[in-house]
Amino acid sequence: METMKNAQTLITDSELSEQIKAVTKDSHIRAENTELMLSYQRGHVTNSQYQLLLCSLYKIYEALEEELDRNASHDAVAPIYFPQELARLESISKDLEHFYGQNWKEKITVPSATLRYAERLREIGRDHPEYLVAHAYTRYLGDLSGGQVLGRITQKSLGLKNGEGLSFFSFPGVSSPNLFKQLYRSRMNSIELTETLRQGLLEEAVNAFELNIQVFNELQNSCDSEKDNGVRQRHTQHKQSTTAADVKVSESLQGSSSLVPKFLRTLLGVFVILAVGMVYAF
Repeated sequence: METMKNAQTLITDSELSEQIKAVTKDSHIRAENTELMLSYQRGHVTNSQYQLLLCSLYKIYEALEEELDRNASHDAVAPIYFPQELARLESISKDLEHFYGQNWKEKITVPSATLRYAERLREIGRDHPEYLVAHAYTRYLGDLSGGQVLGRITQKSLGLKNGEGLSFFSFPGVSSPNLFKQLYRSRMNSIELTETLRQGLLEEAVNAFELNIQVFNELQNSCDSEKDNGVRQRHTQHKQSTTAADVKVSESLQGSSSLVPKFLRTLLGVFVILAVGMVYAF
């Protein structure tokens, strides 16, 4: 918070878009360096990571776009209200149906950090609609800026074809992302705010990044837990199959006791015990 206040002191007379950029600089860097985003940048994206991300994005955009719709005529919201060009909810729904089927709403998992984010959006939509500007700017322009790159990484990493499961990254209503971002910033800079409301909006912009960071971290933790469970399950199956094989060997030895000298049966039994011990040791 102190960083935000210092940054604002230096840019008191600048435009709103520049103020948001300045006060969220540190948070932006932290968001880009979360483990989930670093994995994305390296192209290390799994189906589980992407599907959980889509589940979270659905709940976030559901709350954001419902509140933007409800406050579309508000003096601060109207200038940056572009549902035809930017709305993501329908696109994310298509992607979720691709991965989960028609009953995807009954199957998706939403982490608690995502629910807190959605609740915050509904809270400000009800009490401080002007703060929605900070969240819309952070999410939509972020998606426009990095969406194309992340879309290509996701497609390559997961082997998705014909754009299936990648609708979120597509903005068919925006022919030129750079020109549209210029228009969006211009509209946002035209919003008239009291100094108190501007201060609150800048604080909410920082909060928007913090909420996103919490979502990214929880998604990564969920994927890590799933990976650990998979490793443990495979290890258990391996032990069970090894034990079953040992039992068969033991039964075979017992069945052929008349053909195998007592000393040899004992020696083979020791080898079986050692093999079982090695499995449990590792």
